[in-house]
Amino acid sequence: MVHPVFADLPVTVFEEMSGLARELGAINLGQGFPDDQGPLALRRKAGEALIEGSNQYPPMRGLPQLRQAVATHYGRTQSLDLDPDREIIVTSGATEALAAAFLSLISPGDEVVLFQPLYDAYLPMVRRAGGVPRLVRLSPPHWRFDRAMLDAAFSEKTRLVVLNSPLNPAGVVMADEDLALLAEFCLRHDAIAVCDEVWEAVVFDGRVHRPLMTFPGMRERTVKIGSAGKLFGMTGWKVGFLCAAPPLARALAGAHQFLTFTTPPNLQAAVAFGLEEPGDWFEAMPAGLQRSRDRLAAGLRQAGFTVLDSAGTYFLNIDLAASGIDEPDRAFALRAVREHGVAAIPVSAFYAQDPVTSVLRLCFAKGDDVLDAAVERLARARGG
Repeated sequence: MVHPVFADLPVTVFEEMSGLARELGAINLGQGFPDDQGPLALRRKAGEALIEGSNQYPPMRGLPQLRQAVATHYGRTQSLDLDPDREIIVTSGATEALAAAFLSLISPGDEVVLFQPLYDAYLPMVRRAGGVPRLVRLSPPHWRFDRAMLDAAFSEKTRLVVLNSPLNPAGVVMADEDLALLAEFCLRHDAIAVCDEVWEAVVFDGRVHRPLMTFPGMRERTVKIGSAGKLFGMTGWKVGFLCAAPPLARALAGAHQFLTFTTPPNLQAAVAFGLEEPGDWFEAMPAGLQRSRDRLAAGLRQAGFTVLDSAGTYFLNIDLAASGIDEPDRAFALRAVREHGVAAIPVSAFYAQDPVTSVLRLCFAKGDDVLDAAVERLARARGG
């Protein structure tokens, strides 16, 4: 009686590890959320809007003020010229935006190119929409694809390609040459790109996120997805953005209308305020996270771990095999949380086939004391 896509889905590794962390009182570097509760000014604005503003249905496509703020923000930060009335839709988080894209753009039998490691929601949603996944396997330490890999994945049946950049869990900001190559394949195969760019503001070391939408020929065939939860470090707010040319946006809005229809108006008003008057947030936030990344990486290296580069997101990765640990990532993660009190995520969980089994993902969006204690516990796990 249950659709086969959902009949036997296991508990996600994030729920499993966070559940163990709660049960055992462990430090949780598994699930990707900050210790910090987000900008106080935005939380106050949300409270004011809840009490003083409307709590009835806002427009289905989102508050005009927020759509304008999104357009202005992306114009300022990414040189995108977006029409707030025809090209932007506010969703209840980026996952709902993904669902709207997949349901409106995939017909049964369409092939969808996806890159492993991948966000765990992609595959069930693509399959439920009737899509046929075609997987491209990325591997450490560089997590890059090449022409031969794309040649093997794309075909005359390719309808969609899904790109997550910056890439969770690898912490990679896609190189311009890789994006140009992917754009070439999209144009050649008349494919639409669904770009999950929720980590776009969380990039380090002077890097700049470049949307695939800005590459030649991609403006009319790209769906860009953003997340206020990631922009402002408030993962529970679930306010997302769909950006696309009008013909695509109309289809996306139709799916959104019959998924969640709308998003709490007080949160929309607060996000608009945050985008309109960010102060130095979009400089200070990544700078603070970069310091946390560097602190955790330095501690881990001192403890004997090999740490892979992290150019963006909240995450860095340990290469267990290169660290002299002859143990699969899942086994190490379970032992670390059960015996040493620190939760992490095995990167093998982000693969549907032929997984990389030697890499462990850690979230560094935590306080210094938490990171330092986690390093001590991981060092004991390495020694054990």
